[in-house]
Amino acid sequence: MRRLLALLLPVLLLATACAPGSTDSAAPAPSASVSIPPSNAEALASVKVEDLGKGKAPKVTFDMPLEIKAESMRLVTPGDGEQIKAGQIVAFQQVMLNATDGETIGESFTKEQSNKITLDDNFKTQFALVYSTFAGAKVGAYIAYATPAVPAGAGSTEAPEQPEQPAAMSVFKVVSATDAPAPAKLMSADDVAALAKDGKLPVAKFDDKGVPSITIPKNDPPADMAVQVLTEGTGDVLAASDSISALYTGWTWSDGKQFDSAYERGEAATFSLQGVIEGWTKGLTGQKVGSTVQLTIPASLAYGEDAAAGGKPAGTLVFVVKIEAKK
Repeated sequence: MRRLLALLLPVLLLATACAPGSTDSAAPAPSASVSIPPSNAEALASVKVEDLGKGKAPKVTFDMPLEIKAESMRLVTPGDGEQIKAGQIVAFQQVMLNATDGETIGESFTKEQSNKITLDDNFKTQFALVYSTFAGAKVGAYIAYATPAVPAGAGSTEAPEQPEQPAAMSVFKVVSATDAPAPAKLMSADDVAALAKDGKLPVAKFDDKGVPSITIPKNDPPADMAVQVLTEGTGDVLAASDSISALYTGWTWSDGKQFDSAYERGEAATFSLQGVIEGWTKGLTGQKVGSTVQLTIPASLAYGEDAAAGGKPAGTLVFVVKIEAKK
């Protein structure tokens, strides 16, 4: 489950170490019933944690080497704060250690940095064991999580040989648990028009080749999503289940920087409206083929506020999309 470590530990992994139509950003539909895999907590029975105070990594001891044969997780101390609830945003700090010799690989305690996960249905579907362990804890809890060693991978002409990765253990401390904000909604046409009139929405311009640029206002982005039809097409109306081809350019509201552009590549991207960020699905459903649409998408309908750690654009995003065809 190195993928899970990458999800939970971006600070550590970055320290040691996109096109909406081709990303896996759309959340998979959670299953009605999610089975919780075995915790294998006995593999971590010897793990003990001593809290050394704020700004200091805890002292972690265990019988070395840990025999980690499968994903393992254990609630070391339950915490004495508020009970964590389903749907909350959980902030935590972590220390990652080599499970064989106890060497520290990285930690965030001394940097006073916290990572966050949201205990929603999507997270539960992907990481059922982690979900159930965090949801069964309280603020202040220490949780141990370990993965087995990964054998060395054979090299190829395209990629070098991958060295063996030793078994790793991370200890998380739950710092806080807060209710998630209400999900963003689509703004009414009247509200969008009022913001645009007041100069509080981005303004797109097109060069002589039809490639857009954007001017983003200095005010804070709107809490909800704004859809502006710049040019209305005459083709079929899109359904949420359709696949389309489109030209687009995307910018981050925070700094106005462009992060992707099919316009500049000169080739439309083809994708399903069920395989993109939620803001695209909401914003393009009901639009006509041939339309050029501007989407101002809050973080909750895009990649999130902390997406940069995973290499994706963070915060509110602005897109100009030209719908070329329905597939």
